[in-house]
Amino acid sequence: MEITSSKGPAPWLLLVFTLPAARASERVGVWRRLQRYGALALPASGYVLPNNPANQERLEWLATSIRNSKGQAAVAQVSSFDDLRNERIEQMFNQARSRDYQALEKDLKKVIHKGKRNVAENTLARLKRRLQQITEIDFFGSPARARMEDAVARLEKGGAGSDIKAKHNVKDYAGRTWMTRPRPGIDRVASAWLIRRFIDPDARFIFDKDPSRHADAIPFDMFQAGGFGHRGNDCTFETLIKSFGLRDRRAALVAQAIHDADLADEHFGSDEALGIDRILEGWAAQGISDEELLRRGMEMIEGLYKGIR
Repeated sequence: MEITSSKGPAPWLLLVFTLPAARASERVGVWRRLQRYGALALPASGYVLPNNPANQERLEWLATSIRNSKGQAAVAQVSSFDDLRNERIEQMFNQARSRDYQALEKDLKKVIHKGKRNVAENTLARLKRRLQQITEIDFFGSPARARMEDAVARLEKGGAGSDIKAKHNVKDYAGRTWMTRPRPGIDRVASAWLIRRFIDPDARFIFDKDPSRHADAIPFDMFQAGGFGHRGNDCTFETLIKSFGLRDRRAALVAQAIHDADLADEHFGSDEALGIDRILEGWAAQGISDEELLRRGMEMIEGLYKGIR
């Protein structure tokens, strides 16, 4: 197979590598990582991915890992392959993703055929996470993607918690003062972000341990009864979503991340917010003010919301 180089940005990244025969476990580990990255195995040799910064970093680190395991590896930027047109490679990527979507669809049908009106929350979360993992490596928009997104959305509408009606009207909470405990952590920071983005754009936040000193303020994530806090197995962020009947798909994914970071029960298997939680703890240890902690934390949650898929 001949490889043609390019003076401009090449559309493909190619990883070629070898590992000693004795390194069977390392070879399996490399293969699993390539599967997770969505890499396409070429008929002759090597693995190809679309050329973008995220894929290049992944392959460069993988190549480093292979070399550290006494193997040989190289990552090349490639403009074309002599026996494979670019359109054919894109088609091969779509075929691979279609197989992934079909496997997910098979599991969806098993859940639906059980005949339950409501789907268990952890089952729904697992299926949504699998869909998210596939779409993240669906580089060329497989035709099966829209169908599966629609199928999961329909399942979600009939899933657990979808019949919960809003107990509060956002119009009744306009321009209010909201109060939470000092040194805000991941749940309180994310809840403040949710309040300002979806409930009360003009919300003002204050910090105190005693809600009785601020009778007009709306408490959230307070240990005392009243206001919005943990309910059952829900963190405050989830309580706010359900209390106001918020129906935003990305906010629902953020809620899973906040739940796992705050309660540390790995209920959703979502680790996107763990790093934010650690950063907030580090800033708090540096003596940063409550107001600044909240401001910085809300900016990170906004970034998570915009970046999550």
